[in-house]
Amino acid sequence: MRIYIAGPMTGMPDLNFPAFHAAAGALRGEGYDVVNPAEINADPAAGWLECMRKDIRELVTCEAIYLLPGWEGSRGARLEARIAEGLGFKMIFAEVARAEMEAM
Repeated sequence: MRIYIAGPMTGMPDLNFPAFHAAAGALRGEGYDVVNPAEINADPAAGWLECMRKDIRELVTCEAIYLLPGWEGSRGARLEARIAEGLGFKMIFAEVARAEMEAM
């Protein structure tokens, strides 16, 4: 399964890249093909619209979206979630996934 990671970046320390990279590493460790926007848009000076165009181009190639904590407060992540939901993607919420793993 190809999974896209979505979450807050704008206004976050280091654009929240550490959380994106940690999620990508964990998901890849489970055998998933992962699209990580922090890898697509590694230039912190890139504009929001430019980044979103690149990200959405990759998002539509996936079957699932992995939503990091705080995604609800991010304009870009909300847009990505709406697109994913509209396309019938599996919605994976990081907090829920983490709680389920800890319960095992």
